[in-house]
Amino acid sequence: MANVSDTARWVAQYRANESARPDALFRDPLAARLAGERGRAILADAPRKLRNGWSIVARTKIIDDLVAACVAEGCARVVNLAAGLDTRPYRLPLPASLVWIEADLPALMDEKERLLAGETPVCAVTRARVDLADTAARAAFLGGLAGDERTLVITEGLVQYLDDATVAALARDLAGCAPVHWWIVDLISPGALAMIKGTRGHRAASMMGFAPADGVGFFEAAGPWRAREVRSIVREAIRLRRAPWFMRPFAWAPDPDPRAPGAAKWFGVTRLERG
Repeated sequence: MANVSDTARWVAQYRANESARPDALFRDPLAARLAGERGRAILADAPRKLRNGWSIVARTKIIDDLVAACVAEGCARVVNLAAGLDTRPYRLPLPASLVWIEADLPALMDEKERLLAGETPVCAVTRARVDLADTAARAAFLGGLAGDERTLVITEGLVQYLDDATVAALARDLAGCAPVHWWIVDLISPGALAMIKGTRGHRAASMMGFAPADGVGFFEAAGPWRAREVRSIVREAIRLRRAPWFMRPFAWAPDPDPRAPGAAKWFGVTRLERG
């Protein structure tokens, strides 16, 4: 794995593998094409314990469900920051009137457009080439989200690769963007980050750094956000029968406080709502 963009190919291969199961939690017929040979090679080179992809599969399903919840509550526009090789506007049952905006690095967006040439999304899709770690570029992009459409922002698999100051700035930027009503973000605890960094052969571990000790409280302190829903990836993976067998006993263990996960090995997805 050479860079953060390679994680998009890695995740696409996990989606392709899940889609091939007879009991698949979702179907993504485009995932294998997007992952390509590089995505398959990255996964094949991963340690055996990472090849199942249970946490990515559970995270994908959780976010699918949260997107559907926002749409049911009147979401008219989705902005997917660091969209990577995500295919939700092609595979989810979304209203044709929905506007879906993807933002990511130019090279990755160019590659995605080439690979998806000829495919028709279920709603209107546009793509923006932007380096979201660049403060000025990010502000310019978000400043262009005019109008009064109730907007959902997704940052799947993004904040873990940023530092605390950048994530706090992103939270403030989104808070300053009036149309943004919801924000779906996945995050990990300090304990989970330590576990990942201690996993031999985890190719993305060295690029990860954001793991707030106050969990979802980090976002609530950084702007007018409140955690509407918090889902444990481990608990969902167990419920969905994707977690490894040795994790099933955790189904009866209480979840750590999502505002103080500390040393607990906690992975979660939260749907934030403007307070």
